[in-house]
Amino acid sequence: MSPDSIFQICSTIAMAGWIVLLIISPFWSGFDKFLIGIIITLFTIIYAWLIFQVFGPGDFEKFGSLNGVMELFTDKTAVTAGWIHYLAFDLLTGIWIKKNALKYNIHHLVLIPCLLLTFMLGPIGLLLYLLIRSIKTKQYFAANY
Repeated sequence: MSPDSIFQICSTIAMAGWIVLLIISPFWSGFDKFLIGIIITLFTIIYAWLIFQVFGPGDFEKFGSLNGVMELFTDKTAVTAGWIHYLAFDLLTGIWIKKNALKYNIHHLVLIPCLLLTFMLGPIGLLLYLLIRSIKTKQYFAANY
């Protein structure tokens, strides 16, 4: 399967996962197990498979410099692996936001902008959630679970 096909399929699966997280999971908390147990695990397997195809032992040294990382990501397979890395960790972050918000009684509607930003811009969505949680709890270092 080509990197283009893998990119498209994983992006579609991630979009479905985010739709479930936004719309269904507030009413069915157990669905988070499906998101982690199936979708994110699938992404980790695909990621590992792609990484082992493209990276050799000497390539890991390239992560030590910006030029090295740029060189690594000139290969479509490596970029696809990097994209899947983002998809998996952003979705996992979205699940964490949702579960953490339940602990602090932050309404799901307030989370929607945080989750959308996490889907599109990862850390910015997390930052927004942490700001909202800080305002709600009146403490920055609230317990995570």
